[in-house]
Amino acid sequence: MKKQTWPLMKESITFSDRLKMSFFTLTTKKFTNGEKVKKFEREWNDWLGSKHSLFVSSGSTANFLLVAAVKELYGLKDGDKVLLPACTWVTNIGPIIQLGLKPIFCDINLYNFSFDLNHARKIAKNHEIKMVFVTHLLGLPGENEKLKEIFPNAIILDDVCESHGCLDESGSKVGSNSIGATHSFYFGHHMSTIEGGMVSTNNSELYDLMRMKRSHGMARESLHFEQYSKNNIDIDPQFLFITDGYNFRNHEIPAVLGSSQLKRLDESIEIRKKNYEMFISIIEKNSDLFYSMEYNDRNSSFCFPFVCKNDDIMNKLKSKFISNRIEYRPIVSGNLLRHPFLKDYFIEDESDNNVELLHRNGIYIGNNHFVTGFDLLYLDDLCRKLYE
Repeated sequence: MKKQTWPLMKESITFSDRLKMSFFTLTTKKFTNGEKVKKFEREWNDWLGSKHSLFVSSGSTANFLLVAAVKELYGLKDGDKVLLPACTWVTNIGPIIQLGLKPIFCDINLYNFSFDLNHARKIAKNHEIKMVFVTHLLGLPGENEKLKEIFPNAIILDDVCESHGCLDESGSKVGSNSIGATHSFYFGHHMSTIEGGMVSTNNSELYDLMRMKRSHGMARESLHFEQYSKNNIDIDPQFLFITDGYNFRNHEIPAVLGSSQLKRLDESIEIRKKNYEMFISIIEKNSDLFYSMEYNDRNSSFCFPFVCKNDDIMNKLKSKFISNRIEYRPIVSGNLLRHPFLKDYFIEDESDNNVELLHRNGIYIGNNHFVTGFDLLYLDDLCRKLYE
């Protein structure tokens, strides 16, 4: 099989990154979660603008940890309803079901692929939503302030896993003012720790609870360790469990890599944004082929999404990508309610069914700091040839 000329992502771990990891492995006496992890967490707080962050094993475990801790701290009960978009990644939905909460699915819009606000308003009339888990999809920020107006009593959480550095309505990084926000450092994302993720919060109690849950529920991870020890004098304080928990820790080598990659993140985001602005001009130039998407200058573009106007255009576009060795994939997973693990769920209340249109006729190709202006001219020419 011939190598892709335009892959979704290219190798982003530089020689300098490798040297730093190599030097660390040759000189350290500790590889498990330690000072390098704490250093990376502090650097991430400084970059994001949050008070607290925890480095975990993946963006997926970040989601699970956050939902589990929020449910416990805020007293949510089994069966409480959580609003979710019908197009997102599976690990936004999995923790909701696994932790006994009830997912309520909302249609998406076609300009930032977040919640269809008109459909959300209909849901608000018929359901008591206790939590809204916002996915800031494909590097495009959702509309949290409008969601707060629709669901004023709901807890708002942010999945920013593939959208590092996108900005909210106030111009701050999404996640900096959040009860809880998650980021992923998987290979294909804005920066990489190979596998890994971060969960951030401005709530000190929530942070403390997540610290314990990240490490089996152990009291020794808590900021209140001494008090817990005094209250449980009949138990060895080093092996005192305050809450249920998991081993979601990450370790020192990925933290070294994360600290190194974080230094280049802002530069990478700026290149992605410039690329995305050029891409939007291509989409607008071909408005009879693709649904329009306004350029949002608060983006931190993850990819170039195409939503084709009909099946024929979709098939021709795929054929062009294949023949030109351009790697593509569905927009996230399309309509997740079509997948077997969600066969018992459906979109409630009347919607525009945008997610089904996205499922049938939506695909994306990669955008990253390796994509050049020449690549975009090539893409522009390829789209023009769809007319032939």
